[in-house]
Amino acid sequence: MNFEFFVSLRYLLAKRRQTFISLITFISIAGVAVGVTALIVVLAVMNGFQRDLRDRILGITSHIVVGRFDATIADYPKVIDEIKQEPGVTGASPYVYTQVMLSSGRGVSGALLRGIDPGTAGEVVNIQKDMIRGNLTDLEEPSDISAEESSPGIILGVELANNLGIHQRDWVTVISPTGRLTPIGQTPKSRLFQVVGIFQSGMFEYDNTLAYISLKAAQQFLGIGDVVSGVEVRVTDIYAAQTIAKRLRARLGPSIWVRDWMQMNRNLFSALKLEKVVMFIILTLIVLVAAFNIVSSLIMLVMEKTRDIAILKAMGATTASIRKIFVLEGIMIGVSGTILGLIGGFGLCAVLKKYRFIELPRDVYYISTLPVHLEGFDVAVIAFSAIAISLIATLYPSRQAAKLEPAEALRYE
Repeated sequence: MNFEFFVSLRYLLAKRRQTFISLITFISIAGVAVGVTALIVVLAVMNGFQRDLRDRILGITSHIVVGRFDATIADYPKVIDEIKQEPGVTGASPYVYTQVMLSSGRGVSGALLRGIDPGTAGEVVNIQKDMIRGNLTDLEEPSDISAEESSPGIILGVELANNLGIHQRDWVTVISPTGRLTPIGQTPKSRLFQVVGIFQSGMFEYDNTLAYISLKAAQQFLGIGDVVSGVEVRVTDIYAAQTIAKRLRARLGPSIWVRDWMQMNRNLFSALKLEKVVMFIILTLIVLVAAFNIVSSLIMLVMEKTRDIAILKAMGATTASIRKIFVLEGIMIGVSGTILGLIGGFGLCAVLKKYRFIELPRDVYYISTLPVHLEGFDVAVIAFSAIAISLIATLYPSRQAAKLEPAEALRYE
């Protein structure tokens, strides 16, 4: 065993005349452990929130959206073929997007109407997974029924359906503000739709405003012909969406705009990332408090072991060896606290993930329990930071110990 490590281990484990120093050492270890545990649990919960929020957003919106700057896309089948040729793209589906007013016998509400292709929409968004009543395929109309005779289906968000006071198989009137001009003003378009499904994404903004109809019904209702507002795209790797979007811009030409999901939700995820950094800094203060305990513990240990240090120097121990002894002792305190903190953090995260005993109010949050997701990078940063702070805390006490002169230390012994 290394000489310095052997002596530092003896100093750490041996019974001392001043038990107060040992108590501070144990408090230092406990402080580091509590700080590491708190950091792991809080960052795991924040990662869980961020991942859950991302999954819910990407369940309703696609990874990439393609549109035209000047107008709607008329040659969208050709655009879709071009998009699907790009490596990394797994699906593409056209859509029509507009604002409407929904009216039922029990209420009126504004909504964002999306016309989607029921056959391909499932390739780019996870609407079917969020359906609590009905199916996405219920939007498809039988081919043997004319547009005048048919009553198209519509899928509503659960909050929107509650506001209108309607359920599945009820009827709702869709009113578009863009209508035809008459001598007395503009007459809005309206049409009766039957509610064939209700979805619940867990995001209040989506559940309260979104309504889906088939692409064909949307084109007929708005009178825009065979054109679309844009094309939704799904990719294999969501973190490669930005790179694929750049390649699609070059492929489709300057008249086409392309946005990825990170661009469309930049403010939200930037705020979550900033909040995570701030929480890491705040909770690191717990480890800093423990570091001050390490400093005080080592300073008092140096005062207690003054004679031992003098004897070691008289026997040939170098200044570097004395400094290393106390640095190693501080590091052992930091490593012990970090290991205990990692055990506590992993254990508490496992308990939260399995039993979910902390409930959140559904009227405030979009989830009912705390989501937990541990990331290896965060754990590594936490462990490294705790040990680094413990190492820094040893520099002053170890330097003071190394400066002791044997003659001065043994003068009054």
